[in-house]
Amino acid sequence: MTIHPPKTAFEASTVAQDYAAFLATHRDKEVLRFIACGSVDDGKSTLIGRLLHDTKQIFDDQITALRRDSRKHGTQGQEMDLALLVDGLQAEREQGITIDVAYRFFSTDKRSFIVADTPGHEQYTRNMATGASTADVAVILVDARQGLTRQTRRHALLVSNLGIRRVVLAVNKMDLIGWSQDRFAEIVAGFSDFAAGLNFAEIRPIPLSAKNGDNVVEPGVNTPWHTGGTLLSFLETVPVREEALNAPFRMAVQWVNRPNSDFRGYSGRIASGTVRPGDRVSVQPGGREATVERIYTADGDLPEAGADLSVTLVLAEQIDASRGQVIAAEGAPLLTLETLDARLFWAAETELAPGASLLAKVGTVTVTATVERIVSRIDPETGRPGPAERLAANDIADVRLTLDRPVAVDAYADNRETGSFILIDRETTDTAALGLVLAPKAGGGDGGRAATPVDGAAEAAPAPGGLLGSLKRLFGR
Repeated sequence: MTIHPPKTAFEASTVAQDYAAFLATHRDKEVLRFIACGSVDDGKSTLIGRLLHDTKQIFDDQITALRRDSRKHGTQGQEMDLALLVDGLQAEREQGITIDVAYRFFSTDKRSFIVADTPGHEQYTRNMATGASTADVAVILVDARQGLTRQTRRHALLVSNLGIRRVVLAVNKMDLIGWSQDRFAEIVAGFSDFAAGLNFAEIRPIPLSAKNGDNVVEPGVNTPWHTGGTLLSFLETVPVREEALNAPFRMAVQWVNRPNSDFRGYSGRIASGTVRPGDRVSVQPGGREATVERIYTADGDLPEAGADLSVTLVLAEQIDASRGQVIAAEGAPLLTLETLDARLFWAAETELAPGASLLAKVGTVTVTATVERIVSRIDPETGRPGPAERLAANDIADVRLTLDRPVAVDAYADNRETGSFILIDRETTDTAALGLVLAPKAGGGDGGRAATPVDGAAEAAPAPGGLLGSLKRLFGR
């Protein structure tokens, strides 16, 4: 791609207008976040590199650098190794594996995308959780020669736990088995049986070759029997953020905007739902009610605002609200709890034992959390609970936490944003764990706060849910 500078003032003005129109077009596009996950060497980085290459997202100088790097670090002989577009760490290139999460942006005429290439090794499970933290879709790769592996099942369980409801089963390297329809059907049947209890809303199986590009962006000529479309066609049409838009209104207060005596507003990012002037809301904890008078932004007032927008709400009544509280739709209150039953994804290298004291960041408030007890450790391959006295790195477990003051939360199964939190090591300030709030058992024993299976899932099944956008750097240390 060669760029020629404008020669005249008129040309410069035209170019500026073209750029402005181009940026406006892409700014207004819907954004889909997805992850590529699966076992080691299943081709995750190559698949993302193929998407970037075939959607023409790579500049000429990048192609030149890729050819040079492929000769030094590549695994494809004399051909370009597209995985190097994503695997940027020296250790990744030396070993030919993915260690850290790599994010890439690309765009088509229909939608913009943010894709996370996540590690396949078990020891980097916490890094995989980073990529899943904001994803709407998971692309789970399977090597057609190897079939379903231990890590394939582990990642399927993890993305189910982390709230990803739509999955692509990308059966890769089909060219190496002669594009066998029977082998493809065998893998799809095995995965469908395994995922039957994982609460996925959709599983889209696609036979492909990331190396050659078949069924990635363009249909492959070797699969006339496949009628499910390409990977890109699915990504361009899959629904986005349905749960957040349909959930009750929630906005955690980040800042009280008080520039002068004539203006008081409450600023924050809308976690879910929509709000309009005239709507009745309540501030929690506390439950004080008010009417929304204005939805203020730097670009002017809005008649309506929805999930993911950052706004300042001006209320008609003078009420006391501060950072850490949540403004919610009237009639749809959050839970106000001092004891949380939660599913933890433990990330710290140090072990976790009952009695440990950590900081819990819940939305925009930080409180002290003490581990009252470890209820059970979850087997990451089967989803079944078992006894545990301590948690090690990458363990998943249900625990009970006691907080030093009440917080406003939702059950994670009900709201991805207000039902999750992070635990922080008090001494190092490192992120130690991700927590998902489990639904309290109404009127049940154990103080009415025992964790229960959600969405009608079997007791052994993992709790569904997703992660907060604010957790996108979770486990990244």
